[in-house]
Amino acid sequence: MSKTTFDTIILIGRPASGKSEIIEYLTHLPGDTRRERFHIAHLDVRDDFPMLWTWFEEDDILSKKLGLPRLHSNEQEYFKYPELWHVLIERLSLEYGKLLRDDPSYHEHSTCIIEFSRGSEHGGYAQAFQHLSDEVLQHAVIMYVRVPFEESLRKNRRRFNPDKPDSILEHGLPDDKLERLYRDDDFASVAPDDSGLIAIRGHRVPFAVFPNEDDVTTDKPDQLAERLESVLGELWKLSQSQE
Repeated sequence: MSKTTFDTIILIGRPASGKSEIIEYLTHLPGDTRRERFHIAHLDVRDDFPMLWTWFEEDDILSKKLGLPRLHSNEQEYFKYPELWHVLIERLSLEYGKLLRDDPSYHEHSTCIIEFSRGSEHGGYAQAFQHLSDEVLQHAVIMYVRVPFEESLRKNRRRFNPDKPDSILEHGLPDDKLERLYRDDDFASVAPDDSGLIAIRGHRVPFAVFPNEDDVTTDKPDQLAERLESVLGELWKLSQSQE
């Protein structure tokens, strides 16, 4: 039987662009609907935010409780070394490799979403893509959720819950950090069109843009479903043309 679902979707875009809301929507769909309308099997999400947040928590333990130097970040919680952004991508690739190692039939029942954001200040997507493993790139398509910086800033402010700074759906950045790290976004220079193929280390990876300037990911489930079906449908056609 021919395969009808994506293996891996790399889901990217500015913070608060709507990525987590897309995942939340897909997660709560009936399995048959998710497969038939969106070409997505059981959803398995790998996000670099929990890894990053763990580093900050560990650094606070080291500096505030043990009186030792911070390992990953300075007191303002900026990374000590810009290469640590690439370590996160390498870690996501490593976790993905373990999934396939431990279950060779993994993609017969699961679609993996790999989620992250990258601004030009720390290398952008141009550099981040270079740290994805061949294993990821062989199985992946890319969906970029497009919003202007001002929309990212607005939604970042709205969603932030100071009581749950580690929450996927409720974490946020101070305005000055968001501006420094994410105002400049290089995806349009990496992929100038709304869909097509991106050449990454010899792999031709299908991509499509999910336009979200009108914020269909907030309390507009019907519009979200329609747009998601259209964008993922285009991605599916591109992926099948690569077979």
